[in-house]
Amino acid sequence: MSDWLISLEGTADGKQLALILAIIAAFLHAVFGAIQKGRHDPWLTRGAVDISYCLMAAPFAFFVVPWPEPHMWPIFAGAWALHLIYKILQASAYSRGAFTVVFPVVRGTGPLFAVIGAYLIFNESFTGTQWLGLVVLLAGIFGLAVYNLIYLQAERDTLPTALVLAVITGLFVALYTTYDAYAIRATADPFTFLAWFFFFDGLVMPVYALYRWRRMKDAPAPGPLMARGVIGGVLALASFGSIMLATRLDKVGEAAVLRETSTVFAAFIGWLVLKETVGPRRIALMALIAIGAVIVEMGG
Repeated sequence: MSDWLISLEGTADGKQLALILAIIAAFLHAVFGAIQKGRHDPWLTRGAVDISYCLMAAPFAFFVVPWPEPHMWPIFAGAWALHLIYKILQASAYSRGAFTVVFPVVRGTGPLFAVIGAYLIFNESFTGTQWLGLVVLLAGIFGLAVYNLIYLQAERDTLPTALVLAVITGLFVALYTTYDAYAIRATADPFTFLAWFFFFDGLVMPVYALYRWRRMKDAPAPGPLMARGVIGGVLALASFGSIMLATRLDKVGEAAVLRETSTVFAAFIGWLVLKETVGPRRIALMALIAIGAVIVEMGG
């Protein structure tokens, strides 16, 4: 499969597959975000998710994929550090703000910085039409966040802090997206990066989650928490794996922008699952996000 994927790099078929993978990643990422914001403490959920995908990735890393080249070990260290900071910021934001406020800000800030990073590192550029699409998409995302901020009544006292954390988290989304796109291109086999990344990435947060769980006066039952973690682990593997393969097959900036249609999926999940209100104004803003993504893709 690795040889087949590598053969598609830079081709029309590769571009089409990258589009499909980016949209799949968007949907799965929205589901993943809702799981982390759901019934359990986000720190505990993050720990359960991380230990799940760490254990899932371990046999592939040690026994299936080719062993990493020597130059990959410091690259893995950089990816691990960026993702650890991102996860701490994300859990902190989710602890202070509603999912439908925090998530759009994180996802809206990310693609703008990612496009800039792709230009600086990979020499990628957007056409005028694509920049228009990005502006439309960002208008929808940030408009959705502002609307939610104005009308949401819960968690009002902690929302300003949550929004600041969300913007910083979005910056780290762009940093790890650009860095990981470089990392997955630095190894001959893309699945080598994915397997070892998930193994290393899942080693730290479970330790803190266990510490936090033991200190809780009313700690949740481990069974349902770990079940949520296993589901989240599968989603993380599929979502992150999809977007990373998309960045290897096609432009990093386009994949990063298309992934942010996750905000549309997240709003519907917030309405259907988390019982958060969705009205005509929010539907119109979500339509802007989708339209912007279409313009970016068709303008390339």
